[in-house]
Amino acid sequence: MEGSPRNDLDAWWMPFTANRAFKRAPRLISEADGLYYRDAGGKKILDGIAGLWCCNAGHNRAPIVAAIRAQAGRLDYAPPFQFGHEPAFALAARLAALAPAGLDHVFFCNSGSEAIDTALKIALAYRHARGEAGRTQLIGRERGYHGVGFGGISVGGLPNNRKTFGHGLSGIDHLPHTYDRAHQAFSVGEPEWGAHRADDLERIVALHDASTIAAVIVEPMAGSTGDLPPPVGYLKRLREICERHGLLLIFDEVITGFGRLGTAFAAERYGVTPDMICFAKGVTSGAVPLGGVIVAEPIHAALMQGPERAIELFHGYTYSGHPLACAAGLAALDLYRDEGLFERARSLEPVFAEALMSLRDAPNVLDIRTCGLAAGIDLAPHPDGPGARGFAVMERAFHDHDLVVRISGDTLALSPPLIVGADDIAGLVERLGKAIRAAT
Repeated sequence: MEGSPRNDLDAWWMPFTANRAFKRAPRLISEADGLYYRDAGGKKILDGIAGLWCCNAGHNRAPIVAAIRAQAGRLDYAPPFQFGHEPAFALAARLAALAPAGLDHVFFCNSGSEAIDTALKIALAYRHARGEAGRTQLIGRERGYHGVGFGGISVGGLPNNRKTFGHGLSGIDHLPHTYDRAHQAFSVGEPEWGAHRADDLERIVALHDASTIAAVIVEPMAGSTGDLPPPVGYLKRLREICERHGLLLIFDEVITGFGRLGTAFAAERYGVTPDMICFAKGVTSGAVPLGGVIVAEPIHAALMQGPERAIELFHGYTYSGHPLACAAGLAALDLYRDEGLFERARSLEPVFAEALMSLRDAPNVLDIRTCGLAAGIDLAPHPDGPGARGFAVMERAFHDHDLVVRISGDTLALSPPLIVGADDIAGLVERLGKAIRAAT
C-alpha cells in the first residue's frame, strides 16, 4: 500500500478470522452501497449477510448518513452518567413502542456482547433487590451464541469458547439445543419436531431448585451456530415453564431483531413476550455500534428503590447511548417504517426459502434451513478436516463469484439486507450454487 514500506496487513489482528490465510489472499472491501460492496478495483460484490446480520436497511443509506453527519456537527458526545441528551431519550421511546407491550425501559450499550452482559447483570440486580440474593444461577442453551463477554460465553453453548477460555462464570447450566437433522432436515420455517426439548428446563429446575435460578436466556432463532429456527411451540413452552417457577426469560434478539424474521422482534413473530430483549446490529443498520436491553416494567420498578439521589443500577458504559449512534438508530427506524422493510421481509420469506431449497441436491449439501430472510446450509466435511469445505466456499464465493457469505465451520449462513428483491435472491442463490459446486 502507498506511503508505507511495510506490509500494512500485518498490524491488524483480525477478529474471528483465519489471519494467515486471509493475508495470503485478502478479501478487501473498499466501498458499499445498497446491496453491494466494492473492492479496491471497483468490482461489485453482492452482500449475502447484511454486513454481519446488521445492515438490514442496506449500506450507506442516505438518511442514516445525513443523520450521523448532522448529529456530529451539533453534539459529538455527552456523558451518559448523570447527564443526558435528547436523541437517547427519543430512541429509547421509539424502541419501547416497537417492543411487545410491557417492555417499557431501554438500557443502552454498544454491542450485542455488552447487551447480553447487561441483561445478565440486570437479572442478578433484580433478584438482589427483591431479597432473592440466592437466585444466581443462569441457564443458557447448547449451541447458543451470546457474544464474547465472559457472561455471554458462560451462558453460551459453543465448545470452542470453553476449550479456549474455560467455563467462565460459575452457576451456569444449559438446555439442550433444538436441532436434530433426522427429524428436521430441509425445514422451511419452524420445524414441527422438537418443542419437547423445552421440557428439559423442568429437569434443570428439579436439579438446582427454582430458588437458586435467576434467569433463562435463549436466542429465539439460534443464528451464529447455523440458523436453527425454534420448533413450533418451543418458545411458548419455555415461557410457561419460566412463569411456573418464577424464572426470568431473556431473548437474545441481537440477530433476530429489526426485521430479520419479518417482524420488529422475533417475540412478535412467535407470540411470546420475554422479560428482557437484548438488541444491537440492525438497530442502526450497522452504521454505528449500538446495543441495549429492553426491560419489563416490574424489573425496572424493583430497582427504582432507595434514596432518590442514589444510583439504582451500578452499571453502564462510557459510550452508552452515544449521540451519533442514537441519531443513526432514529434514522434507521424511520427507514424500516417508511419503506415497510419488516413487511417486505415477511412477503419475501417464501421466495427466499424456495430459492435456497433449490440447492438441496448440490454436492455435499446435508441440510438447508430457512426462517425469515435467514438461512443455514450444512456441508459435508472435506477430507482435509472440519471447516475446510466451508472455507473454500467462502473464498470461491468472494474471489470468483462476487458474493459475501458467512461461515461457521462447514455451515454457510445467508442473511441479505431487507431491501433485497426476488431477482437479487435468484442471483444470490445462483452465485452461491456455483461456489458450492466449485468447492468439491
